[in-house]
Amino acid sequence: MNIALTQTDFHFPKQTGVYNGKVRDVYFLDDRLVMVVTDRISAFDVILPQGIPYKGQILNQIAARFLRATEDIVPNWLEATPDPMVSVGKRCKGYPVEMIVRGYLCGSAWRAYQQGERVLCGVRLPEGMKENQAFPEPIITPTTKAEIGEHDENISRDEIIAKGLVPEQEYEQLERYSLALFQRGQKMAAERGLILVDTKYEFGTYNGQILLMDEVHTPDSSRYFYREGYEERFNAGQPQRQLSKEFVREWLMQNGFQGKQGQQVPEMTQQVVEDIRDRYIELYEHITGETIALDETSAHVTPAALASRIETNVRNYLS
Repeated sequence: MNIALTQTDFHFPKQTGVYNGKVRDVYFLDDRLVMVVTDRISAFDVILPQGIPYKGQILNQIAARFLRATEDIVPNWLEATPDPMVSVGKRCKGYPVEMIVRGYLCGSAWRAYQQGERVLCGVRLPEGMKENQAFPEPIITPTTKAEIGEHDENISRDEIIAKGLVPEQEYEQLERYSLALFQRGQKMAAERGLILVDTKYEFGTYNGQILLMDEVHTPDSSRYFYREGYEERFNAGQPQRQLSKEFVREWLMQNGFQGKQGQQVPEMTQQVVEDIRDRYIELYEHITGETIALDETSAHVTPAALASRIETNVRNYLS
């Protein structure tokens, strides 16, 4: 059975603090940070009870690939990936919003549309749209950046500026960066027979410069459809074949969980965990066109041994 790393407790040289997110544990070292992408998995802003083997490595490597492939559009925080599950880079001051770019009407936007909503985050949606239909142009539907245990909240461009969350000129730059990144992501996905449906971007500043932060175009932050068969399925009103974390949310909803108070996360059997693991591997190999070099040692070691490997690799890099 593969081992999942769900908790870390490192003490790196010059460490000044740590932040434990839903999936990532971020260790601060003055003006740099060490981001450990754990095997935790979250949905509906809730961390699920079981980790997914190899998920951290997969997310980290996809994110690093796309950060390097888009640095001509916007500079980013990444310096190096000294371990399959770790990225090291600049410590930015993050903006308190996430930039959600949508190319198609699906997921939570479709659920809201079904209920009669026609304005999403200040963006008016066309009448008569169907599930999984492409928007005339990609739209930006920002959310506030929630703390652990809280839900991200939809917010409009005007509200962001009025509340002083992001200065107007800087927000306009975030919009330009987000749309350009999404266009590049769609192009790269199309080359692999996929459709980049929607995604999120996070930005911050470092020495007065706007940088792209966190992950980019991973299955945790993005939704992909298979291009082959998309039109036929859309015209027939059938669900799309997709590579994203949406299938995890759908499984939870089918088992009576949407993150609401009083609801309990359904049991994650070994088969469920393995199915999720395999879907993450599938996405990596489709989006990159390569077979991922999995660290097979994680099939035979304890989480403590995985943590020891990470600490050794990071310390060697920092020194």
